[in-house]
Amino acid sequence: MTTGPSTDPARGVGIDALDLFVEVLSQSDPGSQSSDSFYDRLCEAVCRLARMRRAIIFRYDGTMRRVRAAGAHGMDVGQFADAHVTVESAPIAARALREDQVVEAVGDVSGQVPDEYSALVSEPVRLVCAPMAASGVAIGVILADRLMSSPPLDESDRNLLWTLGKAAALASVARIFAVQFETARQLEHRIDLAREIHEGVIQRLFGVSMALDGDGELPAEARQRCASETQAALSELRAALQRPLSRAPRATQTTLTAEVERLSHAHPELGLRLDATNPVPAGLEPLAQSVLREAVRNARKHAAPTRMDVRVGDADGAFVLEVVNDGVTGSRGQTGMGLRLAALEALQSGGVVEFGERDQGTWQVRLVVPKGDG
Repeated sequence: MTTGPSTDPARGVGIDALDLFVEVLSQSDPGSQSSDSFYDRLCEAVCRLARMRRAIIFRYDGTMRRVRAAGAHGMDVGQFADAHVTVESAPIAARALREDQVVEAVGDVSGQVPDEYSALVSEPVRLVCAPMAASGVAIGVILADRLMSSPPLDESDRNLLWTLGKAAALASVARIFAVQFETARQLEHRIDLAREIHEGVIQRLFGVSMALDGDGELPAEARQRCASETQAALSELRAALQRPLSRAPRATQTTLTAEVERLSHAHPELGLRLDATNPVPAGLEPLAQSVLREAVRNARKHAAPTRMDVRVGDADGAFVLEVVNDGVTGSRGQTGMGLRLAALEALQSGGVVEFGERDQGTWQVRLVVPKGDG
């Protein structure tokens, strides 16, 4: 059974629904890096307004590049942390998004969800899926259920759920735009830093290199001038790098180990393998995951690897992450902006990101960060 928006204004979302959504939005910081509590409150609002027993929101996470459980009410969202959910594995969600309709399944609904979660709906229930879509863009879905002993959905309930899906999509888009705006602002700061280093440090060092490259013995006065310019350049570089490049790193909802597993599942042709002799320090998880994703993205775009080794360990008191692939063929173009930005992020933690061809046909990305700075 499906439904779209009603043409009867009396069946629209009431003042109570709008008030509750205003309350949810007002309690959430759109620029916050952690959004689980926001989506938890949305699920709670759905259950309160539509008289549902449980609700969960699945949405596409652009950072993690996968569909994930963003929030829930009446169940533990943590059990979905490692889920690999797609529209193919959840027919009810595929239909709701394709038709932009609220879809209801009654009775045995185990076939409507991925096999690993069929136990959650082992008893007959009234399962409802509302699409979260805005301006033709699918954001995710809201899945909710009632017991069979509860009254069936009426037209007002369906209209309410459809509208709640739209409102949730708009709220999600607003948060995405807020984060994108903050990201653009951080990129502008980094560009300003690069320009400042070029105009100050690089110009000084260029003058020193010109003096050292001349013929004949360098006079004492010139040597002193070179030393002075080099010290000045180093001072300017230190001052520039002490300036914050961005906000605190984004708190991730996963770990490097789980991210390797996810990427291995998503791209089996890469042959991803993890060799971790030491755990990733909690403070370095966001940076390590960012470097890993950029290394995988570059390998898929510029190479044809049959194996990618991800190594995590220590070296002289520093955390080391290496991502090596065997798929380098021919000449490589310039490394993309992603790894260069990751290198700037590493500087914030006192570390460095190195990348380049090592052995013939082998490309390595290496992150090294002193543990005391992580």
